[in-house]
Amino acid sequence: MADFTLLTGSAPLLVSLPHDGVEIPVEIAESMRPEAIRVPDTDWHVARLYEFAHGLGASVLVPRWSRYVIDLNRPPDGAPLYPGKAETSLCPTQSFAGGPLYKAGAEPDAAEIAARRQRYWQPYHDALSAELDRLHSRYPRVLLWEGHSIRSRVPRLFDGVLPDLNLGSADGLSCGMRVQGAIARVLAAQGTYSFVINGRFKGGYITRHYGQPDQGVHALQLELAQHTYMDEDTFVWNAARAARLQAVLGALLDAGLAAVQ
Repeated sequence: MADFTLLTGSAPLLVSLPHDGVEIPVEIAESMRPEAIRVPDTDWHVARLYEFAHGLGASVLVPRWSRYVIDLNRPPDGAPLYPGKAETSLCPTQSFAGGPLYKAGAEPDAAEIAARRQRYWQPYHDALSAELDRLHSRYPRVLLWEGHSIRSRVPRLFDGVLPDLNLGSADGLSCGMRVQGAIARVLAAQGTYSFVINGRFKGGYITRHYGQPDQGVHALQLELAQHTYMDEDTFVWNAARAARLQAVLGALLDAGLAAVQ
């Protein structure tokens, strides 16, 4: 099996879902604790949530491997995204709750991290970069949409309850204001979900690295509170909640597409 699935589209839109993967290679799983094998910190069901996007003409990129193998949305040198705040690393050794992922003494060392970066991180980024180049060769402006989700309460990472929809543009650096403004208007017009722009989640490595609005690539990250479409305790998909959310997601992507064309 491939390390990722890429559905190529015809519109100037790439939806990247770097934390949707749930698989762990056997040789890595053998060094992990049983509770880690459940990959509880997955962005559960986001590929299913964004299935409609390909019908809009979007390209959709979905990884095979869990973020516990390597985090595709972290810088390759492991530099922090939010200095001074708790966050997960390139090769996480702790869960979001702070529990150890590996058996004692089995944590990946520098050589193992470098090997995983080459084996698992690089192919996803090669595919992402190549697809952006393909789309950009056809269109003067392209939108890269980073789809993420997380439990609404993760005390180690943020205080209180996360807003339902968390849009990030690296404080406006990864996306032009015309594009961000069009999407912000959709957020403001809907009355179902709470939202914030450039709050706790401003966009990870992919948003910050690939978002080059001056060169025609606009990148945004949307971090969803998982209770908007699933049960956060059992990880079970909730069809009714998901359908309501998909209507809003569709409007957001439509607005983004219109703004870059």
